[in-house]
Amino acid sequence: MDPAVLRDDMVDSLEHESKGCVHSDAVSVAMREVPRHEFVADERGAYADRPFERFGTRVLAPSTAARLLEALAPDPDDSVLVVGAGVGYTAAVIAEIVGDRNVQAIDITRRVVYDARENLARAGYGGVLVDCRDGADGLPEYAPYDRILLEAAAVSPPRALVDQLADDGRLVMPLGAHEQSLAVVEDGEVAERLGGVAFSPMLVEGEQADTPERNRTRREDREYERRDARRRRGWEQSWIDWDETADAGRSYED
Repeated sequence: MDPAVLRDDMVDSLEHESKGCVHSDAVSVAMREVPRHEFVADERGAYADRPFERFGTRVLAPSTAARLLEALAPDPDDSVLVVGAGVGYTAAVIAEIVGDRNVQAIDITRRVVYDARENLARAGYGGVLVDCRDGADGLPEYAPYDRILLEAAAVSPPRALVDQLADDGRLVMPLGAHEQSLAVVEDGEVAERLGGVAFSPMLVEGEQADTPERNRTRREDREYERRDARRRRGWEQSWIDWDETADAGRSYED
């Protein structure tokens, strides 16, 4: 089937009252234009409303991407930073609205960055800059931003991202740990909460899917568990003379 028809069907579904996550003409037109199959390998599956996994990162379902985009509400020519490049699809839809040279995207995982660059170029949005950075640091070289979209959860708005907003800028992010809500941050404060969401937390250096584990709560805890298990099995210790211990026990009993 023609991908353009699949895109129209997808957006029609997202505009339907049962989902109702696409409200604006800008987001509707942009999502109808961006060839999502260039970002998700399965052409028909690309337009299904479900998430995917790629290189250890989640590819957002179209309905989730639409909720983020509607909350972000970018205007033409806005400067936009996307934190969490993923496969590049969200950045492409934003680029369709504001222009690809007005969009920068960052991701902490280098392999994801390379993938997003290739996908964006193939889909016709090669002007989007994608760089490998720690998301919590933002991209100060291109600040201030009219809009910042954070596609990972944090318990509070990252200070560097708030500082990189323009005076009337807007940050959209999943806010919270176990219970998350989609939050709109303006003037450094949470201005609005737009319902519940479920996103993975922001990664720090050493937690990327393509790097060795350096997170104390995962790698080192497993090592400590192995050490403790060995420590409890005394019969494996060479310094214990079990024959002598057994003889001593019999003498005591006699």
